[in-house]
Amino acid sequence: MLSPATITGSYPAQRRLLRLVAAFELVKGLFVMLIGLSAILLVHKDAWVIAESLLALFHISTDRRWAQMFLDFADNLTDARLWMAAQLAFSYTALRFAEAYGLWKERTWAEWLAFVSGTLLLPLEIRGLMRGITLIRSGLFLANLAIVFYMLFVLRAGRLHRAALRASEAESRDSSGE
Repeated sequence: MLSPATITGSYPAQRRLLRLVAAFELVKGLFVMLIGLSAILLVHKDAWVIAESLLALFHISTDRRWAQMFLDFADNLTDARLWMAAQLAFSYTALRFAEAYGLWKERTWAEWLAFVSGTLLLPLEIRGLMRGITLIRSGLFLANLAIVFYMLFVLRAGRLHRAALRASEAESRDSSGE
């Protein structure tokens, strides 16, 4: 089913916003796909050595608390965990790509998908903000919140548009004497 923007002659501003959201979802999908590919590349490798090399490359002292946490995390990685992380990443990527495609083509199912998936992510983003407010976390939270409210607006506009169409069809049937 097409979005109300497509049905009513496609309001240019609404189309641009939908395509902006679609591009944002595509970028999120590509980012997570790279993470999944990275997980596959780490299979059968010593992740601790790679983590230590990364810290050395960026001149980060291994005496720092979070550097030690990073090394401990790398030390606990197993091939099974890496495969599971890759599978989750690729599933998430498929969802984001489907959503991006549907929004680009102005499909109502994609608007619902964007609204529901964005709403489900809000508690996780709030939890992240509670652990510490950073510019990236705040920006992602605000962007996701804007997307959720915009999708709510688009879905409501579509509902109102369909109700107006039904009313005009009923009125035309009544006036033609059917």
